[in-house]
Amino acid sequence: MSVPLLDLKAQHASIRDAVLPELIRLIDDQAFILGAPVAELECAVAGYSNTRYAVGCANGTDAILIALRALDIGRGDEVVTTPFTFFATAGTIHNVGATPVFVDIDPKTYNIDPALAAAAVTSKTKAVIPIDLFGQMAPIEELRRRLPTMPIIEDAAQSIGARRKIDGEWVMAGQAATIGTFSFFPSKNLGGYGDGGMIVTQDEALFKRLQRLRTHGSVQTYFHEEVGYNSRLDALQAVVLNAKLPHLAAWSAKRRENAAYYTAAFADIAEIVPPFIDPANESIFNQYTIRVLQRDALKDHLKAKGIGHSVYYPLPLHLQPCFAYLGYREGACPEAERAANEVVSLPVFPELTAAQRDAVVAAVRSFFGR
Repeated sequence: MSVPLLDLKAQHASIRDAVLPELIRLIDDQAFILGAPVAELECAVAGYSNTRYAVGCANGTDAILIALRALDIGRGDEVVTTPFTFFATAGTIHNVGATPVFVDIDPKTYNIDPALAAAAVTSKTKAVIPIDLFGQMAPIEELRRRLPTMPIIEDAAQSIGARRKIDGEWVMAGQAATIGTFSFFPSKNLGGYGDGGMIVTQDEALFKRLQRLRTHGSVQTYFHEEVGYNSRLDALQAVVLNAKLPHLAAWSAKRRENAAYYTAAFADIAEIVPPFIDPANESIFNQYTIRVLQRDALKDHLKAKGIGHSVYYPLPLHLQPCFAYLGYREGACPEAERAANEVVSLPVFPELTAAQRDAVVAAVRSFFGR
């Protein structure tokens, strides 16, 4: 049996009857820019993430870019982040004129190492960007403890709906940071039918500036307080996301169920390191990522068996050619480099059938002669 890494058609089938009439209504109304669907989604995402404010934007990359601008980060500034993530995190730092400063990851969670982040701070550091990688929240509270006055932009592109226990209370992705950013890229747990993003904050002044920056730096049409961006969330995407959001908790629960099934199925294979489950974290498993020393051989085996898989991420950002000017060399972030050579992600999408799940397990186990 062949199994895709992700089956977006199966998810669409589950909401098709709810979303298509709303899309047709929007098209008939010819109201495509911002408007009621976007405002409804902003309100819903703010409530879902336990934040006071949410601002829709064009994509998850712009969400980070606009967050950096809202914090007045630019030329001559430094921003601390990790190299084991999608390119957008560091690319936006570069694109506002600042310098990305890469620190290594915790090898268990793949998230930023707070001690290394704190040690990398200089007089030029203006923010830290932790990434909630693979759907598990980064240790925001530890960053706050070590860097109490430092702005934190939580890159929550992969973690909407995830939560972390802080001081005995559950805190949602985006809730505890200065600014949180989400992506609605189609492959995300909450994905649109194209690009989309959202920025959340508890700070009213930041909220107003984020709104202004996403619309050419303007509040009143044709009057511009600053130079901003054309980064409005498409109303068509908001309609789709409004239809999907009520299902997100159940979809995330199904992902956790699939992840637990895999972890139990691989428990007797010492060569596999399953995702680390922190009891203080409730991951949404945007990916189910294992570590295997023979990763490339396993990939070839899975391909031959028709099992979808992917490597997130094969080359850490500090070793990307475009960042050669920063002067990092191989060995600078050894845990990120080791992970890049060992990780592979398996299908974990909520529509995965029992038969598909068993096919994935059988393929992986057969590689190890089980």
